[in-house]
Amino acid sequence: MLGGLSSQFEAASDGYATEHGIERDPDWFVLKMQEELGELTQVWNKLSGRGRTHGKSELDLKSQMADETADLLGHVLLFAHHHKLDLASAIERKWRFQPSL
Repeated sequence: MLGGLSSQFEAASDGYATEHGIERDPDWFVLKMQEELGELTQVWNKLSGRGRTHGKSELDLKSQMADETADLLGHVLLFAHHHKLDLASAIERKWRFQPSL
């Protein structure tokens, strides 16, 4: 479930880092989450009228928002994977359901 998805993100991220000479040290994982949240916030600001759209349509911005949300999800899963966090158990504890991803 979450482990399989985390492994897919890990493989993609590791390949990208290797290809581009990026060192994924412990700080990198949390900083990337912050970066992606900032990018998602930037798109949200445009969609909600708090930022310039630079001529992009609402449909374009929603697509971009989906992309940034996917990036954020990926980096959350990478952070959890790197720190060997049991997200499934945490979801059950905090959200009171069993994840079925």
